[in-house]
Amino acid sequence: MGARKLPVVALFFILYVTHHVCLFAVTVAVMSVDLGSEWMKMAIVKPGVPMEIVLNKESRRKTPAAVCLKENERLFGDNALGSVKNPKTVYRHLQSLLGKKHDNPQVALYQKRFPEHQLQEDSVRSTVYFKNSEEMQYTAEELLGMVLNYSRSLAQDFAEQPIKDAVITVPAFFNQAERRAVLQAAQMAGLKVLQLINDNTAVAMNYGVFRRKDIDNTPKNVMFYDMGSGSTTATIVTYQTVKTKESGTQPQLQIRGVGFDRGLGGFEMDLRLRDYLAKLFNEQKKSKNDVRQNHRAMAKLLKEAQRLKTVLSANVDFMAQVEGLMDDIDFKAKVTRAEFEQLCADLFERVPRPVQDALTTAEMNLDDIEQVILVGGSTRVPKVQEVLLKAVGKEELGKNINADEAAAMGAVYQAAALSKAFKVKPFLVRDAAVFPIQVEFTRETEEDGIKTVKHNKRILFQRMAPYPQRKVITFNRYNDDFAFDINYGDLSFLGQDDLSVFGSLNLTTVRLSGVGSSFQKHADAESKGIKAHFNMDESGVLLLDRVSSLLKSGGLDLCPVQDEEEVPLESGKDDKADTPNDEAAKETQEDSEKIAGEDQSQGKTETEEAGKKSGNAEAEKDVEKKAKPQKKSKISEDITVELIIRDIVDPTADDVTSSKKKLQDLTDRDLAKQEREKNLNSLEAFIFETQDKLYQEDYELVLKEEEKEQISTKLREASEWMDEDGYSATTKQLKEKLSELKSLCKDMFFRVEERRKWPDRLAALDSLLNTSSFFLRSAKLIPEDDQIFTEVELNMLEKVINETTTWKNETVAEQEKRSTKERPILLSKDIESKLTLLDREVNYLLNKAKFAKPKAKAKAKNSTSSEKNNKANNTAEEKVTPPTVESTESKSEEEVQQGEAPPTEESNVHMDADSQSQPTEETTSTGRRASSITPTAITRELKRVN
Repeated sequence: MGARKLPVVALFFILYVTHHVCLFAVTVAVMSVDLGSEWMKMAIVKPGVPMEIVLNKESRRKTPAAVCLKENERLFGDNALGSVKNPKTVYRHLQSLLGKKHDNPQVALYQKRFPEHQLQEDSVRSTVYFKNSEEMQYTAEELLGMVLNYSRSLAQDFAEQPIKDAVITVPAFFNQAERRAVLQAAQMAGLKVLQLINDNTAVAMNYGVFRRKDIDNTPKNVMFYDMGSGSTTATIVTYQTVKTKESGTQPQLQIRGVGFDRGLGGFEMDLRLRDYLAKLFNEQKKSKNDVRQNHRAMAKLLKEAQRLKTVLSANVDFMAQVEGLMDDIDFKAKVTRAEFEQLCADLFERVPRPVQDALTTAEMNLDDIEQVILVGGSTRVPKVQEVLLKAVGKEELGKNINADEAAAMGAVYQAAALSKAFKVKPFLVRDAAVFPIQVEFTRETEEDGIKTVKHNKRILFQRMAPYPQRKVITFNRYNDDFAFDINYGDLSFLGQDDLSVFGSLNLTTVRLSGVGSSFQKHADAESKGIKAHFNMDESGVLLLDRVSSLLKSGGLDLCPVQDEEEVPLESGKDDKADTPNDEAAKETQEDSEKIAGEDQSQGKTETEEAGKKSGNAEAEKDVEKKAKPQKKSKISEDITVELIIRDIVDPTADDVTSSKKKLQDLTDRDLAKQEREKNLNSLEAFIFETQDKLYQEDYELVLKEEEKEQISTKLREASEWMDEDGYSATTKQLKEKLSELKSLCKDMFFRVEERRKWPDRLAALDSLLNTSSFFLRSAKLIPEDDQIFTEVELNMLEKVINETTTWKNETVAEQEKRSTKERPILLSKDIESKLTLLDREVNYLLNKAKFAKPKAKAKAKNSTSSEKNNKANNTAEEKVTPPTVESTESKSEEEVQQGEAPPTEESNVHMDADSQSQPTEETTSTGRRASSITPTAITRELKRVN
């Protein structure tokens, strides 16, 4: 129980939300979407709400990532899965189709799992799309865009404000094509993606944020084992504090190793249970038909299998049952946990493999891992925990984070950090690219008169290279237009099945034009090569920022650039031109552009910065000493770039526009349908409620018999119209019918409402009249020397009191003479206006009394005592004469008044002098009377009366 409360309490100490007041800013809330293959979880941050999981319309904390498309409506989440009558209209597990060509084995597996769908090949992009009919054809990106748009609508309803910015989680093993597909889906949904964050990184961030105090400069290695519905990932994360130049010592997480199994997950277990239940049903021979050929029946069995798996995690056996499974035949069968484990025996054998892969990648062993923490709903299966515990050799498995919500909470923390509207405590993240990327190009060389073409490879981002990061590669031996390829590097660590699912190993062909003309334009300048600037952004997407030619002219060449070392065809090793340190030194001297190998991730330490700065400074010093008189100039020209996508062709701008319009039309249709249903329900409710009210005492009191009959007749006619035509009527017709009935009943509702308001309004007016009259009497008793109110002010208050009293008495008397069935002349709005006027007058005088300074009394003419003697006499008199009760209460009242400044020295002296008047009986008596009727005393008494 304590572990669950920790995040809620810790949030207020970790996340400081500051609302940037911008006149143009309509919304500042941000959201995260933990996009799983079967479920999605959303979280929000908004002013006043640090981090919170979004509840859907069923008040559940997770929502099925599914959409149901019918001819005239769309359903999402649980409502979509509930449409088992026509399963071919339900689309789910879309994640497995993103970035896949039609011939990908993953597409064939999807078709096998969901045979009710028709998957067609896109002739242009070679991807797949769903064809339900000629009019209903949708790509996986479009369907995912619908799901993302629905997640945003849920978040907006929960946050009660519009949301556009989001961080979306993706599996760490997503390649470039899959990541781009998620971004395209978000674009179609109208979401601004702040970042695609790996789900294992989001979990690690959530774990670290709430254990900030436990992180120090000693590295702590933690493994997160995440088994979700569709896949399994093991991640090794190192936590430690680092010193940064910008914000001092900060906690940091670094992804050190990742192992994964794309096909190992809870959904595969569900499918095996479903098939087992189908086998049991066929063996019962209650029907001549094979249940496996009935898509609707298999959908029902899948739903029961998912429930069965959950129950068997806590029980050794359970009775599976489905009413009316097929041909009106009920199904019932007992399934034990042992049978379930036997069905999935080969799956459980694969549980340790991601752990070993992660350790190999991180170059660690199990002794280096302090704790193994479970993440994902499928880790609740007892057999999974048993096999995993045995594989890692630990005493126990960590269960101290929310297995379902950790990724969503970590992602929304990152969303708040990236948003300009919030300020959070820094937590540095060094994510890692799972797949290496390299640049390949050919070059013609000549040796001994023989020309040969050599194939060159340069590693751009190595396996587990941190990102975001920028790199620069320099091509030194090209004087004319050329091309190079961007491909994945060595993927030998992947199995054959993973390679077949991975897709194309070629990413992009880059064709450069204008290289020769750039050099010819500056024939007198020396070429320093063609520089290609790459950027792997926060989402793990590789971008080619620009390509430029660099030339130098004038003066001595102070910055020689080493030619690229040629790499044999079979070699994949990097060369000196792409070595981060060498390139960094050269780039720092050569120009101010981003250096090759520059790591822009947040984990750069002050030591590294200082070392680089020191090295650069020394290099610059030596250069200045050697060639101070010389001057040089550099020329940089952008080269025209043509990108040819080799993996999955991105949709064109027209395609994206068309998809966005298609999705928007569906959204508009849904909104119109919701609006019609809302008006239909409002009309129904008004008819039934008003018919009931006609016979309530309050309404019978104000209704004439003919009026009651007229309203009753109209309501009966409207009810009959609803039964015949109302449910097919348009929104406009429903609104008109409702407006007509409301107009007919308006006078009746008005009379009832006014009578209900009278008692409270009149009581408030009587109370204020009594209070105001007491205040006026007390104010008039203040002695002239202490009076702070003018005669005009008191007369005005008296006039308002008299006029209000007269109006109330006359209007109430007149109202009592009128029939209850007539329009009242005593109106609540008139009472409220009288209350407002009287309250304003009294408050004006009260505020004046609160801040008024007491008047200083003039000194006696025959006084010959010195100032020093007067002070001494006053002091002596204070010791002898005790303060009156009224004076003490008055002082206490002044001290406790909120917002009142402490009395000045002058006012203190005045109050002392006032309480120490001449010691004659008459004067003393007069003084006591004056001190009891003061503005402060009036205020105190008014509070007591109220």
